[in-house]
Amino acid sequence: MTTAEKVARRKLSLLDLAGELANVSKACKVMGYSRQQFYEIRRNYQTYGAVGLLDRLPGAKGPHPNRVDEAVETAILEHCLNHPGHGPLRVSQELSLKGIQVSSGGVRGVWSRHSLLTKQERMLRLEKSVREQSFELSDEQIRLLERFSPEFRERHIETKHTGDLVAVDTFFVGTLKGVGKIYLQSVIDCYSRYAWGRLYTNKLPLTAVHVLNEDVLPFFEEHNARINTILSDNGREFCGRPDNHPYELFLQLEEIEHRTTKVRRPQSNGFVERLHKTLLDEHFRVMGRTKWYESIEEMQADLDDYFRHYNHERPHQGRNMNGRTPYTAFIEGLPKDEESDTENSNLAA
Repeated sequence: MTTAEKVARRKLSLLDLAGELANVSKACKVMGYSRQQFYEIRRNYQTYGAVGLLDRLPGAKGPHPNRVDEAVETAILEHCLNHPGHGPLRVSQELSLKGIQVSSGGVRGVWSRHSLLTKQERMLRLEKSVREQSFELSDEQIRLLERFSPEFRERHIETKHTGDLVAVDTFFVGTLKGVGKIYLQSVIDCYSRYAWGRLYTNKLPLTAVHVLNEDVLPFFEEHNARINTILSDNGREFCGRPDNHPYELFLQLEEIEHRTTKVRRPQSNGFVERLHKTLLDEHFRVMGRTKWYESIEEMQADLDDYFRHYNHERPHQGRNMNGRTPYTAFIEGLPKDEESDTENSNLAA
């Protein structure tokens, strides 16, 4: 029973007690009401029945008289969906150019009723709309979603099998005393999330080629698989003139297609960014607090141990992984003919 219902029952008890005692003053003294309150309660009960015993809050009933029209509210919500980064004053000015007059306070009032006061709430609404509906996003919406959620790019990359798309990136790890800056050349298979990584003291095209030639391609060859496409950002270690850039020439030699993100600034995809976040949280920050490194070889040895755990023991909760380890997904994602060749080679061995 709610508080309002308890109060209504107490008022009804007051009326009943006054009838039994035939004395309003005594009933009011027992129940703790004044005579003025008693007559007001009795009048409401006689006029409205049991509903009249419920306390009614003062103020306008229903929508506030100063609330914007429904058409204006719809226009505000639509503009908020198309431009979630705009503030209330910008929305008010943009709508005024379309002949819709509303103040910035009116915009905030609409946002408040729909829980859209913060930019994060408006971005979450856009993400939800993208999941529930199929409509084409504008460049502004895509840019905002990618900045708000790096995993948004991952959801728009479809891979069919192991090696269909491999993402690469360069990650600045930190500075090692006596050695200098340390960079990680990271590689991840977008289908299985199987990852590789090597540490270097620079981020040159030769280091990007080295990790592919020493770690990635031999692993694919061991499983009779191949890489179809490599996705990178527009960093100088990955992109250049196809006729003289070492990385471009290496991919041409291996017959691997090279794709880059369609933005001018260096920007990778959600797979690599998610890997880097996991490496920071589970390895680099932990080891940085517990161990003092004196050489890059020591850092690489511990990183190799972590990658063995990451690829073979750690369950992954990413899209379509369902708790599988990256190595299990790598094997299960091999094309049928390549998978059968792998099984035959293992039997022969």
